[in-house]
Amino acid sequence: MNSHAMRLDPGATGPDTSAADRSYQDAILPGVSRTFALTIPELPPGLREVVTNGYLLCRIADTIEDDPALSLSERRRFHELFSAAVAGEGESDARALALELAPRLSDRTLAAERELVRNAAQVVRVTHGFDARQRAALSRCVRVMCAGMPDFQRGGRRRGLSDVAQLHEYCYYVAGVVGEMLTELFCAHSPRIDARRAELERRAVSFGQGLQMTNILKDIWDDLERGFCWLPRDVFERAGFDLAELAPGLGSRPFEAGLRELLAIAHGHLRDALEYTLALPKDETGIRRFCLWALGMAVLTLKKIDRRISFDASAQVKITRRSVKCTILVSNLFARSDALLRLAFALAAAGLPAPRSSDAFARRASPPAGDRARAGRANASGAEPMRGDSPA
Repeated sequence: MNSHAMRLDPGATGPDTSAADRSYQDAILPGVSRTFALTIPELPPGLREVVTNGYLLCRIADTIEDDPALSLSERRRFHELFSAAVAGEGESDARALALELAPRLSDRTLAAERELVRNAAQVVRVTHGFDARQRAALSRCVRVMCAGMPDFQRGGRRRGLSDVAQLHEYCYYVAGVVGEMLTELFCAHSPRIDARRAELERRAVSFGQGLQMTNILKDIWDDLERGFCWLPRDVFERAGFDLAELAPGLGSRPFEAGLRELLAIAHGHLRDALEYTLALPKDETGIRRFCLWALGMAVLTLKKIDRRISFDASAQVKITRRSVKCTILVSNLFARSDALLRLAFALAAAGLPAPRSSDAFARRASPPAGDRARAGRANASGAEPMRGDSPA
């Protein structure tokens, strides 16, 4: 983030406001997500700005949800105000929200995230500059995310989620809805992609599910330190382990067996992510690369978790810069070849627990009433998807 971006006034107006707001988006993005700062520039020019904006809106919603200084009722109120501001409804004002919220955030929230909240008005002004279809996709994503996330914070969740179905429901609100948003933005960008909407929507949620499950598995111990556990109790109970006993350095075979079952489910979702990517036109290489880089890094992260199943810190299963470069190189070389991409995926995933469908466990989330019909179509695959950063 550069010093000029830090000095931008969230209430500024004038002939250069639009350019300044767009510049701010580009400046803040690397501070809140190195992965998206890497992948978004691969998108066609017509998509870069709106996808950046969508990610930053989701990150603001995440920051409200994750800050430990805010009570559940306060989070709900700020989520409602933010959602209304993004939608441009009534008297809701992103600048007023930022002025009230930013001083309330604790030091446990990253400095870049606190900076993003202080400048929320700039991000929302960019949102309001897009066309109606893009604005609708962004607004719906924020509304569904803000309506669904708070339910999963109640009670602390220290003992984990009840079952895989609830894990999918959680992942829908924090990730699946982002997959739906991206699909809508891709379809709005290209009539040829729009013609493949049904095929993409069948796998959009599962794509996000795979990325989010990878993050959950990688960050088990970081989340536990914060007082949260997003693992499903039913999986570990079947393996003979009680998540109430979860602690770093366990060396527990039943726990590792449960972890491998989740690796198998995540592996299955990433196979869906590959099929989603291959459904995109071959000449849309920028969008394919955007998807492939995230997919490749997730597969390699799962492999590292599987190989170091007894890890007790996320740094131990973080992929190396060399692995990131290899992912980028292979994706770029094979972006137009479905056969070579399938081969590359098979080689990268070799040795992982066999992919497992989670259809038997999945249950649909319940978006706001106006969105239920569309959410039902998007969830037709039976899996619910990206919250936070991706695995790199």
